[in-house]
Amino acid sequence: MLQPILFALLLLAAFGLFTWQVRKIRANILVGRDRDMSGHFGERLNKTLLVAFGQQKMFKRLTPALLHLVVYVGFLVINVEVIEIIIDGLFGTHRFLSFLGPVYDALMATNEILAALVIVAVVAFWWRRNHNPPVRRFTGPELRMWPKLDANIILYIEVVLMAALFFMNSADIRLHQLEGKDLPGVFPVSNLLAGLLPASGVGTLEVLERAGWWIHITGILLFLNYLPSSKHFHIITAFPNVWYSRLVPQGQFSNVESITHEVKAMMDPTYVVPAPAVDADGSALAPTPFGAKDVEDLPWTALMNSYSCTECGRCTSVCPANLTGKLLSPRKIIMDTRDRVEEKYNSPLIFHPNVYGEEAKHEPITDLMSATLLRGKVTPEELWACTTCNACVESCPVNINPLESIIEMRRFLVLEESAAPNSLNVMFSNIENNGAPWAFSPSDRLNWADELFVAEKATATV
Repeated sequence: MLQPILFALLLLAAFGLFTWQVRKIRANILVGRDRDMSGHFGERLNKTLLVAFGQQKMFKRLTPALLHLVVYVGFLVINVEVIEIIIDGLFGTHRFLSFLGPVYDALMATNEILAALVIVAVVAFWWRRNHNPPVRRFTGPELRMWPKLDANIILYIEVVLMAALFFMNSADIRLHQLEGKDLPGVFPVSNLLAGLLPASGVGTLEVLERAGWWIHITGILLFLNYLPSSKHFHIITAFPNVWYSRLVPQGQFSNVESITHEVKAMMDPTYVVPAPAVDADGSALAPTPFGAKDVEDLPWTALMNSYSCTECGRCTSVCPANLTGKLLSPRKIIMDTRDRVEEKYNSPLIFHPNVYGEEAKHEPITDLMSATLLRGKVTPEELWACTTCNACVESCPVNINPLESIIEMRRFLVLEESAAPNSLNVMFSNIENNGAPWAFSPSDRLNWADELFVAEKATATV
């Protein structure tokens, strides 16, 4: 009875810690501005099935898509065996799901083949990331220090988990062979590996089988609690992130509510501007700033975006500003947003991956609290380099929208600080004075047509 008790305590501690971390991250996401994302159930369901479950956007690059598909499907199928292990651990059974007969045989065979393919895919990912990296995807300044180490840790853990699975199954097969029994299920890979284990010593094989069992399930539970510290947390947040995708046409800007009310009041004298918001004691609340200076000024969907980022760099690799050597990296904007949330709202993470770069260091908490997302992490130079082409939005495998955060921070610079570039200030002045972006009065606006008419007439005369 000792093993079920120990396993129950381990399971309780693991799921309790994971729940605590997830609740804290959820609270961090909800510090953002409220945004109504209800409705459009059918459209959201279709998008989630295609993009999140179906990996639709991944297949724009076939080789990494196939490797990722192997890991993704392997993760889903291997969970069947994890369920069996949990049941066995709690109730002292062995291969509980074997009553499924041929279905169990097919599941275990598929599980083993996928586990072997996962190891192959992980090795390919590791080699590609560390020895043959795509120049702009895995070598950006935002991927130094912790983000680079984190990506490799994930790959190492996946290999260890698959190896422990094979170790457990191989020892179990060998143990049953010595006892003259057949192990329920079909294990094509472990059957090959079982021949490498000793041909005698039932007690030794029992220890080896239990060691593999405990390493595999403990590793999974540790990995579960590592996820909130890692970019791999996207395997959880990617699905709600896609569900809450913006359904408006790409490039359509959101309106500032307070400005909308002012414009309506100007155009319609009968329009009633809503009363200012008040708190519980009736005092007027501070007006909502235009745009975003810090993370709480962004909508909560933008903060969910930051926790869903896979750090794959597809957005940056297609960004025309980045490709022409400018400072902007859409991936960095999203990573900076997540890092700022964790700094300001006390991340629950076991590790602290919110500092990167050659100058990485832990700053005093007073500095962190006085800093902001804008200028504290993201510079105006990065923001104004954006061409608002939506290439980053289109390329993201989990429908992250870096452009929205960029536009909101630009709004703050223009409307709150009057810190637009000089070229934009000239345009603003022209619009105010001439009703158009050009430095011509309305009376001169059709001069080009007169000049064209004169030129055509002269050409016809000749």
